Amino acid sequence: MNTSRFYGPNENLPVVLAFVMGIQHFLAVIGGVIAPTMIISGAGSSTLNLPQDLRQYMISASFIVCGVNSIIQIIRFKIYKTRYYIGCGILGITGVAFANLPAAEALISSMYSNGMCPTETLPDGTINYLPCPDAFGAILGTQMVCGVVGVLFSFLPPRVIRKMFPKIVTGTVLFTIGVSLIYSGMKNWAGGSGPCMNRPESGDFALCPTIHAPNPQIWGGAVNFGLGASVFFTIILVELFGSVFMRNIGVAIGLLVGCIIAAGIGMFDGSSIAAAPAGTFLWVRTFNISVYGPGILPFLFTQLDMIIETLGDLTAASDVSGLPIEGKEFEERCQGALLADGLGSIFSALATSMGVVMFTQNNGIIAVTRCASRIAGLVCAAFLIIFGIFGKISAAFLAIPAPLIGGMTVFLFASVAASGIRILSYLEWTRRDRVIVAASLALALGVALVPSWFSNVLPRASDDNPGLQGLYDTVNAIVSTSYILAGLMSVILNLILPYEQGEGEQGKTLVMTGEKRSSLPVAERVTSTHGDEKRSI
Repeated sequence: MNTSRFYGPNENLPVVLAFVMGIQHFLAVIGGVIAPTMIISGAGSSTLNLPQDLRQYMISASFIVCGVNSIIQIIRFKIYKTRYYIGCGILGITGVAFANLPAAEALISSMYSNGMCPTETLPDGTINYLPCPDAFGAILGTQMVCGVVGVLFSFLPPRVIRKMFPKIVTGTVLFTIGVSLIYSGMKNWAGGSGPCMNRPESGDFALCPTIHAPNPQIWGGAVNFGLGASVFFTIILVELFGSVFMRNIGVAIGLLVGCIIAAGIGMFDGSSIAAAPAGTFLWVRTFNISVYGPGILPFLFTQLDMIIETLGDLTAASDVSGLPIEGKEFEERCQGALLADGLGSIFSALATSMGVVMFTQNNGIIAVTRCASRIAGLVCAAFLIIFGIFGKISAAFLAIPAPLIGGMTVFLFASVAASGIRILSYLEWTRRDRVIVAASLALALGVALVPSWFSNVLPRASDDNPGLQGLYDTVNAIVSTSYILAGLMSVILNLILPYEQGEGEQGKTLVMTGEKRSSLPVAERVTSTHGDEKRSI
């Protein structure tokens, strides 16, 4: 029986205890904080292909932005002479949202296809995708515009938002996002998504990442497979045999084990660490901010997903912190969390980072340690900012071989898909439910498996008609993005398909009573406020 003291959200902590608790939360979230930025800035046909120094800055910016937004969420500020708040006021850590990746990849892929991002054809016929920092500027500008939606939604009652996004929609979309992300994770596991993926017989990209890297390997070879597997299966072994605390930081442990193995076989390149500045901060490097029309709808869906995710994450965090998960106090926390995330998306873009959202990875730490004090969260946020300021730390993450990142992110992304399955499990699975889910997944998974299926449907507009080409690009971005198709199909079918006889909309929203209690999207329910182990995905 656990008889240790429970520290509530507003209780002070001894200095040493605060430091230890903050470190634990930091280890639980660090994998999720760095993964989206590392993936989107790397090599591939739908990523930015940026040089190492610029990637290092982007990771530093992500750390700092996540730390600043975490502080805002944790402290919570009341807007002067109003009943509205900015922040949730509990131990909630923010990280770069995984939902950014599908929209960002769709935007970048479109810009490479239409020539806005440069490419070159190598002598062996391989297409080399050149650095495209302006595409990231377009991502940031589009994200800023769509972030206004998050701000506006924060002023709606949470019950209205839950009514707008029933579990049949949120579960389907979340599952599809997870599946589409696994696609990029598996490519990294095999060696990366750059030109070496085509396995040319000669040239710089005959091996991954290039033949000039330390101990390069062929794409999909045994060494790359083994490195990714070392991370993936270490996470599982920790889950099987580790302590409760170890299981909550299993991702960090798996990545550490993989790094030790990679270092042992000489696959780490320390040149980027040596070249990185000792210190850095926001706006040391900048991007040309613009708004890319075809990316607006994908990023609107991203914002809606982040709204749903924040509500779910906040529910889990409140419950495990011993706070109510319904009523006026909880609704005020929902409003404050949504407004902080909406403003955070705008601030993140201005601070050269993709949008952030509340994480749930650290909720298990609260349950195990029985410490929900906001002081621990502020210490964690301070560590995030410090890691961002020290540039060589960010450069060290970039030195990690792609297969290790792949092994880690495949597990993280599969957890996102599992969260969608969890939500769908609450359906009654009537014939109507099956039709909606089947029709939505048919198109969404088809696009995820065959991303180029719509590439040749629309003609290329003439050079003197850029407006028409912009429309074509928008349609192509929508139809080629799996989670947008899943969202559109599920929303439309949920509105137009009639209910069966005796079945109504009662009970169809995300708030349930009885044995299932309150179940919001994304977060898995924890068992009780002070039980042994409680976790959320």
